[in-house]
Amino acid sequence: MKYSRLTKEQFEELNPEFSTFLATQAIDKAEWDKIKAEKPEVAEQELDVFSDLIWEGVLSKATYLEHFSKNHIFLFHCFDTHVQSIVLKSLVPEVDFLTKDGLQWLSDNMFTDTIEMKVGKKEFTDERNTSIFELIQQGSFLSDGLLYQQINTIIAS
Repeated sequence: MKYSRLTKEQFEELNPEFSTFLATQAIDKAEWDKIKAEKPEVAEQELDVFSDLIWEGVLSKATYLEHFSKNHIFLFHCFDTHVQSIVLKSLVPEVDFLTKDGLQWLSDNMFTDTIEMKVGKKEFTDERNTSIFELIQQGSFLSDGLLYQQINTIIAS
């Protein structure tokens, strides 16, 4: 397995897609129930293959990621061969970017000396999708990129 198995909830959401996936292998509902009962290891393999297919599709389309922690915000813009990042760090330890008040504080103090801002670029050392998956495993989530774009526009001007 290249990525990780989807959760039970994700499989439930993707039930139609999973049914289509099984159908492409000539496995109908009765056959699937039989496989689950008689060959659970084969059923597990099918779940893993389907999970990897879904992850591959999602990661291939991933352009922006965000990761929030108490005192840091990591914004990523993913390209084919590299990722660009903007890292915001609060120099005021009491500020918590995981709260609404913390984000309001960031907005009010963005260009003061209480915010450290770093811009970076890193070439992918592994395959692109594997590298993006690692960021997700570390707590990043897919985003629309609006925050990255807003801050990048201000930095660039």
